[in-house]
Amino acid sequence: MSDLLLKAFDNEKAASLPTVQIGDNVTVYVRINVGDKNERVQMVRGTIIRVRNAGNNANFTVRRIASNGIGVERTFLANSPRLEKIEIHSHSHVRRARLYYLRERTGKATRLRSKRGFDQK
Repeated sequence: MSDLLLKAFDNEKAASLPTVQIGDNVTVYVRINVGDKNERVQMVRGTIIRVRNAGNNANFTVRRIASNGIGVERTFLANSPRLEKIEIHSHSHVRRARLYYLRERTGKATRLRSKRGFDQK
């Protein structure tokens, strides 16, 4: 393929969004449509259980516990214009690339060991 075509698919990631890692406790602010013309910002707070760095198709999955202990997962495109901002609250020490084992756990068993020395920027 030509270099021009490859550059079209490898757009730079939005500079305002931080890089997220597996096990981060984050709040993702995403714009959603309400009705025909209205938009609002929705917050999703949870743990990142998967990150896929696939160039322009990079995405990450956030898992949170909704009411009555039901787990909800939501996948976001990293380069989406719908993402307002991402706040990272804490990093966790994990030894897996995918945290799918959290799906079977409930309550205190879902806690991850936090990393020391986290500085908020």
